[in-house]
Amino acid sequence: MKSDRKFQGVACTAFVRGAAGIGAFLVLVSVAGGQERKPMSATSRDAEDMISGWPARPREVARRMIAKYGQPEEVTATRLIWMNNGPWKETILSREEIPHKFPKAHTDLLEQRIDYRVPPDRFDELANYDGSVIAERTRGTLAARCDKEEMNFLALNLAHEVATGKRSVDDARRFYARTARAFMEGKQDPYTQRLQFSVPPGATADPDEEFMGK
Repeated sequence: MKSDRKFQGVACTAFVRGAAGIGAFLVLVSVAGGQERKPMSATSRDAEDMISGWPARPREVARRMIAKYGQPEEVTATRLIWMNNGPWKETILSREEIPHKFPKAHTDLLEQRIDYRVPPDRFDELANYDGSVIAERTRGTLAARCDKEEMNFLALNLAHEVATGKRSVDDARRFYARTARAFMEGKQDPYTQRLQFSVPPGATADPDEEFMGK
C-alpha cells in the first residue's frame, strides 16, 4: 500500500492496490478519531483495466456507457456505477448477466434507477408486468434492468403507466413486445428514447409507520 497521510482532522489520499492488482483511489477523512473511506472518481485506466476481463456483452455495454456518460464514479471487479448521469439517479452495470426471457431471451446487466413513489397497491401489477422492473417502497425508487438503455426507458415508461392505471398489465406487455421488436428492426419510438413523464425531484421515500408499539 502506498499512502500520503497528514495529521488528524485533515483529509489525505491513498492509492490502494488490492488482491486483484487493480488500484482504487480513496479519500481518508479523520472522523472522531477514526477514518472514513470515500471512493474518488475512477480514471479511464481503472475502468478499462477492470472491464478487460469481463465477458464480451458486459464489456461492450460498459464501453458504450463510458462513451456516453464519461467515467463511472465507482469501479469494482463486478460493477461500474454512475451517479446522476443524464435522467438517472443511479446507473449500475454488472459483470454478471441475469437470464431473462421477456419479451425474448436475453440477459439483464444494466440497471438504471429514478426517484419514484409506487402506490403500495400497484406493486403486484408491476411485478406481473415485468420482473426486471424493481420498485423499492422504503427507498422511494423505481428501476429497470435490461441489456440496453433504450429498453430501460421503455420498461420505465410503461411501468409508470401501469402504476398510474393508464395501462393494464397485458396492454403494457403487448406494447413492450411490439415496441422492442420495432426497435430491433431499426425503428425508434419516443418510449425508447427518453422518459415520457416528469421524474419527481426527490421526497419519494416511504419509511412506513411504527407498528410494534401499537
